[in-house]
Amino acid sequence: MFNLFSLFKKDKIWDFKGGIHPPEMKLQSSRTPMRIAQLPDEVIIPIHQHLGVPGQLCVSVGEHVLKGQPLTRGVGRTLPVHASISGTVTAIEPFPSTHPSGLPEIAVRIQSDGKDEWREQFPLVDYQSQSKEVLLTRIHEAGIAGLGGAGFPTATKLKGGGNLIKTLIINAAECEPYITADDRLMQEHADEVIAGCQVLIHLLSPDEVLIGIEDNKPEAIESLKHALSTVPDEKRIFIRVIPTKYPSGGAKQLTKILTGKEVPSGGRSSDIGVLMQNVGTVVAIKRAIIDDEPLIERVVTVTGNGAKTPGNFWVRLGTPIYSLLKQAGFVAGSEQMVIMGGPLMGFTLPDLNAPVVKITNCLLIPSAEEMDTDNLEEACIRCGHCVDACPSGLLPQQLYWFSKGKEHEKAQQHNLFDCIECGACAFVCPSNIPLVQYYRQEKAEIREIDAEAKRAAEAKARFEAKKIRMEREKLEREARHQRAAVKLDDKDHGEVQSALSRVKAKQSIGKIISVKAGEEPDNAAAIAARKKRKEEVRAKQAAKLAQQKALETSSENVASKNEDADPRKAAVAAALARVKAKKAQQAQTEATTNETPVQNTEVEEVDPRKAAVAAALARVKAKKAQQAQTEATTNKAPAQNTEVEEVDPRKAAVAAAIARVKAKKEAQQTQSTVDETSEQHAKEEEVDPRKAAVAAAIARVKAKKETQQTQSTVDEAPEQHAKAEEVDPRKAAVAAAIARVKAKKEAQQTQSTVDEAPEQHAKGEEVDPRKAAVAAAIARVKAKKEAEQRRAKEEVTLD
Repeated sequence: MFNLFSLFKKDKIWDFKGGIHPPEMKLQSSRTPMRIAQLPDEVIIPIHQHLGVPGQLCVSVGEHVLKGQPLTRGVGRTLPVHASISGTVTAIEPFPSTHPSGLPEIAVRIQSDGKDEWREQFPLVDYQSQSKEVLLTRIHEAGIAGLGGAGFPTATKLKGGGNLIKTLIINAAECEPYITADDRLMQEHADEVIAGCQVLIHLLSPDEVLIGIEDNKPEAIESLKHALSTVPDEKRIFIRVIPTKYPSGGAKQLTKILTGKEVPSGGRSSDIGVLMQNVGTVVAIKRAIIDDEPLIERVVTVTGNGAKTPGNFWVRLGTPIYSLLKQAGFVAGSEQMVIMGGPLMGFTLPDLNAPVVKITNCLLIPSAEEMDTDNLEEACIRCGHCVDACPSGLLPQQLYWFSKGKEHEKAQQHNLFDCIECGACAFVCPSNIPLVQYYRQEKAEIREIDAEAKRAAEAKARFEAKKIRMEREKLEREARHQRAAVKLDDKDHGEVQSALSRVKAKQSIGKIISVKAGEEPDNAAAIAARKKRKEEVRAKQAAKLAQQKALETSSENVASKNEDADPRKAAVAAALARVKAKKAQQAQTEATTNETPVQNTEVEEVDPRKAAVAAALARVKAKKAQQAQTEATTNKAPAQNTEVEEVDPRKAAVAAAIARVKAKKEAQQTQSTVDETSEQHAKEEEVDPRKAAVAAAIARVKAKKETQQTQSTVDEAPEQHAKAEEVDPRKAAVAAAIARVKAKKEAQQTQSTVDEAPEQHAKGEEVDPRKAAVAAAIARVKAKKEAEQRRAKEEVTLD
């Protein structure tokens, strides 16, 4: 009784909610035997043909490859791709993808050599002797992915099942209209299907293997039963015929039909002990394990009213779609579309040069009557037909509004990702709303948001880890410093302090003096250096004066010795002596002028009495110097005049012209000296600019007058010399003596005037000491100028 109940349970099938019954349209291609597509001259093999990331290229341009040779290297969920023909790699470049967007993807272009030569193969007939790890590695290296349309890596799926799999389901329903690839594969290669099931039994050790097939494929059912009868020892494989209904081929729907169990929302079928594989994938597993053939070809259905000879083809992966369509009698029209997949779950290809890939199971070429493209999208009328047709028990109408309004959270709360995108809701929609397109777009946006959030979380985790690591390193560094610290005794401490003091002493040498606000700077060193420089200048000037006096004395001695010499030589010697005397006087005047501003800069707050005393001393020195020079000139004059008795008048005129030129130069130098002195005193002593301007103007007027007087005197000299050609020398001597006496009187009067000026300033109440010093210096300069002018007049008169 128990055995009968078990048999009845095994033969029982269940039903799922929803579903539709569209026109099947399978007889166009299912009645024609499979054909082998022509070998293409060139294949374009994309390196990304499965879910996950692409593998790493292991070939280069110009390299010769063999059929079945891997082009990429895959690790984990990354699957390799293989050369489907033998030939030469001509390019590795982006190429239009087999995708609704048509965006380019990296692909390997191989030019066929016409030999179609296999790489070295290692068949494994006795696979039962191998471990599961070896077989799973071989499946992975063969690049096998789900051929039902999902493209999930098969080896990864088998590893995820583990030992929890109780039921293995082979999906042979092929419920979508027009597609007959699995039907023809089971009809012609049923034995390989059974052999593949045995390989999976060895890997997974399930309790049962259920082959689910719809009742609209009677020839395939008979072929499978016949192949199963050839292995009588196999008692775990069962063929289950199910009613034709769309989408009975969905993983969750077929699991419910065959086992009565429902896959939980957001979960996988392995959670309830069920694992499902497509019938095409089973055949690929058998060939990879037993025949050592990687996945380089698959069965593709080419159908539709646009194909003259529809049918199923064994097609090499990488074959251009357009070349395959031509083998089915396709002629491109102006508005002809080509759909990859079925009419409900497929998509229109944007470029027919795209290659055949692992998930290409059908190429539909519909006519205008088959695909009614004139129906425009209209507003939803809330009829509810989509809810009745949904096989996953969702609310397509609400998902449509959430997807269109970008309400991602609400769409996820209504289990958007449980949608299998079967297209049943869009098929029954009277408003022609492409609901599946909205769902696909919403899923893509949610995945992108989740990926961005994941990247942000990873970045935050890395930042926190770095922060913790830096803090730990800081603590470790401080601990090392504490362990390395050594206490110094008194002797070591003293040595360290002495070394530091030596370093500071070295650094203080040549250090720039800095003055802080509110503190007085220490300028003692600078003042001492300045005084030293002044003393050196004075010493040099004194040495020059002594040298000049010695030269004058020697010239006088020479003149006295040569009294009876030639009068012309005597006149020349006298002229040289006068020039030297003038130079000495000018040097002394410049020294006095240079010393005056230096002294005045230092005398900022000097007592007016001290200023008067200093002025008096300066006057005494000037008197002495002037008297000594006057006496020397007076003593020289008689000797020179006695010698110049018979001077040629032409020479006298030349000498007078030279004297005029010299007088002009001296007057200009004196004028510039006076101007510079007045400007320097005005700037250094902060005198009122108006007063300084007035004083400078007065000085310039006086200098001009004196220059004019000197010029007139010099001009009169040649006339006097011309008249005095026949004058008695004794009378000339007397006239010279009288002129000297007058010059002395004028000099004394000028000196008394100069002396009275500082005294008057000293007596004045509250006189500024700086102004008094400036006035005294200007008076001294003027006195010297007048004395020089008188001496020049006397010399001209004597000449």
